Amino acid sequence: MSVPHADLRIDAGWIVPVRPTASVLANHSLLVRDGRIAALLPTLAADGWSVAEHVRLPDHVLIPGLVNLHTHAAMNLLRGYADDLPLMTWLSEHIWPAEGRHVSPAFVRDGTRLACLEMLKGGVTCFNDMYFFPEATAEAAVEAGIRIAAGLIVVEAPTPYAADPDDYLAKGLAARDAWRDHALVQFCLAPHAPYTVGDRALEKIVTYAAQLDLPIHMHVHETEDEIRHSLEHHGVRPLARLRALGVLGPNLTAVHAVHLNDEEIDSLAAHGCHVAHCPASNLKLASGFAPVARLLAAGINVGVFGDAPGRSPGQGRQRRSRHAAGPTGPGNGYPGQRPGFGTGGTHRLTGNRQAGRRGGGQSGIGGHPALLRPHLPAGIQRGTGTGGPCLGEWPGRIGGRPQRPLGRSRNPGPCPCLAGTYFGWTIKKRGMRPAFPA
Repeated sequence: MSVPHADLRIDAGWIVPVRPTASVLANHSLLVRDGRIAALLPTLAADGWSVAEHVRLPDHVLIPGLVNLHTHAAMNLLRGYADDLPLMTWLSEHIWPAEGRHVSPAFVRDGTRLACLEMLKGGVTCFNDMYFFPEATAEAAVEAGIRIAAGLIVVEAPTPYAADPDDYLAKGLAARDAWRDHALVQFCLAPHAPYTVGDRALEKIVTYAAQLDLPIHMHVHETEDEIRHSLEHHGVRPLARLRALGVLGPNLTAVHAVHLNDEEIDSLAAHGCHVAHCPASNLKLASGFAPVARLLAAGINVGVFGDAPGRSPGQGRQRRSRHAAGPTGPGNGYPGQRPGFGTGGTHRLTGNRQAGRRGGGQSGIGGHPALLRPHLPAGIQRGTGTGGPCLGEWPGRIGGRPQRPLGRSRNPGPCPCLAGTYFGWTIKKRGMRPAFPA
C-alpha cells in the first residue's frame, strides 16, 4: 500500500476551517500538495504521510488567508495627501488633478508593490482592486505572490490611462486577455461610481459582465451628495437607476453602501448583491455609518475592507475588523448594536459571490478560498494564542533581511478564539511570497 505524500505538513494547536460555522480543530494537521490542501486531519493521523517539509506550530492558530474586497492599491503613493476633506472636494480638487499629473504604469506598479507588502504582513492573501493600468497592478501582485481580482476601471472623463468609456473597456479587456490564464489573476469590471459613469457605458458593462461571466465592482451610495446628484440628473436615487440598467445581481459588489433606505436594502438582498464595508474610510471622510446590522439581517454578504490608503490608515484587515466591530451608528434601527463579525462568520466577509456557480464555495475573490478544506488552494496564515510574538523564532525575510515579529496577542493565554489577536505573516526570501504557499 502506497504512503500518501505532501509537500508541506503544518501541525497547529488550533485550525479554524471556517465551515462548519464556529468549528475549531485542536491538535490537527494541514497537508499541502501542489499548492492545494490535500488533507485536514488529526495530527496523529498525519504521521502516516510522507512530507517534504514539516512545520510544528503548537501555540498557533491557522486560519484562511484574508481577502480585501475593495482597494485602490496604487494609491499607497498618495497616502496622507489632502487629508480631512469631504469626498468630492478631496477627489475633484486634489486626487484627480494629482493622478492626472503622476499616474503611469510605473506609478501603479510601485504603489501596488507597497500595498501588497502591507497586505501580506496583515494576513491578506487576495485583494479586489479598482484603478488605472490594471495590467501593472496584476504584475505587482504576481511578483508578490498574492491573488488579485484586477478591476477594469471605467469612467467618463479622460485620464492618462484612457480617453473615454470605450477606450477604458478596450484597454481593460485587452489586459484581461493577456493575463486570463494566470493562476493568481482574475478580473472584474469596475465602473467607478454612478456619478462618474453614464447609462450607455453601464449598459455595455452589464452586457460584458453577462457574456464573460465577470463580477462588477462599484462605489454605490457612499455619500449624501451622490444621492442628491442622482436625483438632480436622473430623477431617481442611484440604486434605482442601477436596477433599471440591470447592474444589480449576484455579481455586483456595492462598495460603501452607506446611505440606504429599507427598500434599497431589500433590493440588494433580493438581487443577491454583496457589500464591501469600508468603515475607516467612511469615518475619515465623514460619509456616515453603513447600516451593517440591517444588511446582515437581510441576508446580504458583507465584507470588511480597506479602500484607498489616502482615505484609510492602512490595508491590513485587523484594524478594519476592529472598526467594523464597533457600533453600527445612529439611524440604523439597532442603537448600539454591534454587527457581530466573528470567527464563525468569516466566510461572509470574503466576497464569495459565485460560490454556487463556480464550485462549492471555493470561488471567493480572485478564485481565493475563505475556507480551509481539502482540494482548495492553500491560502493560510497563522496567529499565536499564547501572548508571544506571532512569528516567534521563525522570522520571515524580505530581500534577505530578517523581519521582526508583527505583533502580540492580546489574549493572556492559550485560546482557540481569534478575537483580539494580531496575525503574523512570514515572507519567503524569493520575493514576498506567503510562508505557507498559496
